[in-house]
Amino acid sequence: MIGQRLLVRATFYYGNYDGNNSPPTFDLYFDSTYWTQVNLTGVSDTIVNYEVIYTVNKNTTSICLAQTLPRQFPFISALEFRSLAPKMYTRIASDYALFRQKRLALGAQQLIRYPEDSYDRRWVPGYGLFAYQAEGEARISKMDVSGAEDNPPAAVVQNATTGNNTSEYFELYTYLPDVPVQVYITTFFSEVDPAALTSPNKRSFEIYVDEQPYSKPIVPPFESVVEVPITNITASSKTSITLRPTADSTLPFLINAFEVYLLSKVGPATDTRDVEGLAVLQVQFEVLIIWSGDPCLPLSSSWEWIQCSTGTIPRIIALNLSSFDLVGPLPDFSSMDALVTIDLHDNSLNGPIPDFLGSFPNLKRLDLSNNRFNGTIPTSLSKNKKLELVVTGNCLSGMSCPPPPPPKTPPPTTTETTTPPTTTATSAPPPPYNNNRTPPPAADVSQFGSGSGSTDDSKNNALLSTLVAATIQALLLITHFP
Repeated sequence: MIGQRLLVRATFYYGNYDGNNSPPTFDLYFDSTYWTQVNLTGVSDTIVNYEVIYTVNKNTTSICLAQTLPRQFPFISALEFRSLAPKMYTRIASDYALFRQKRLALGAQQLIRYPEDSYDRRWVPGYGLFAYQAEGEARISKMDVSGAEDNPPAAVVQNATTGNNTSEYFELYTYLPDVPVQVYITTFFSEVDPAALTSPNKRSFEIYVDEQPYSKPIVPPFESVVEVPITNITASSKTSITLRPTADSTLPFLINAFEVYLLSKVGPATDTRDVEGLAVLQVQFEVLIIWSGDPCLPLSSSWEWIQCSTGTIPRIIALNLSSFDLVGPLPDFSSMDALVTIDLHDNSLNGPIPDFLGSFPNLKRLDLSNNRFNGTIPTSLSKNKKLELVVTGNCLSGMSCPPPPPPKTPPPTTTETTTPPTTTATSAPPPPYNNNRTPPPAADVSQFGSGSGSTDDSKNNALLSTLVAATIQALLLITHFP
């Protein structure tokens, strides 16, 4: 659905499936936006996953694995899509993506995800240095999280990390890169001890950023949640974010969970007029259906039968569909008004040459040779002195119609099928991100197995390596877990 906020998680497990003992390095994109570089060097026997949250601007979304180095073939082990509630993460404008850097449940004993989190976010157990875990007395069934815009699960805020006394402070370890980046950090607070709300007890603290007060005093409620976001700032590994008790507090700080995201503006997409024209061609010619995702972006992995401009909003300037076994009449793709070259020779296109081919304002070359077009050449083409027009080998008036091409022999069928294995694992925290390729986003990594796996597993996993700059397209009929 257009305007849907999505969480996408891409998971990679190399496990030496190809026997080369050399995991590939490649780029990951969503739609036309650079996501991260996938580099599994040193973690080939671990499961690594990356997450991004973004708003889709059409009825489909695509994930692209782009080959960037010779003989290093991209692969993917799992790809998950989760639709989020409309209000979640809306403090960030819809033209920005959130790249997960860290998501911790402080005081948790194990990984928390679905069904505890109905959006299947992965909350990794965490703790504070010199702090201790505090188990909550509130029952999950009574916990009201509706006051928190980003919908933390009740299981995440049931327990907490707290200090020993009011002279201590807590520093959020954010895993941010060394260079300043735009961030979105959100923190969650829920009192674990109802006695803290009775006089003379008082638990009150503030968030400080680089030794300066950032928030108003925070008093965590019992059986409900306060969410305090940290946004509209740039931060790095040198940025200090701390919780400090207020002067009138009798109890130390307390924090249940926090999330850290890097922000980046969503990249441009190919001009919609060109996308619409390509869709018309794909509907008419089934052989073109296998291409999906953004046709021009990333430029290094654009569709092989088009050529794109390099402007901010790419335009398609050439169609190169010679010898593609196209059969039938030519549909109207006149919306692609930036075309300079159209090459359709050596196909089986038939019917009259369409008038719309004379409407392209920038067209310099049109090759329709060796097809089965009939009738006459439209005057919009024949009188265009700036156009190089090639129509030889057709059935046009005054031409001898060439014989139809012989039918193609279908390939032999095979009954052998191979089913890729499925794997599951829990995960623990990671390293850091970069949307401008300095530095890479954080991945969750988990130990998985001890070596290269069995021969059969390697063969099955090898199926995944065939995705070279491949695009995985998913209709946004995405399951939302109740």
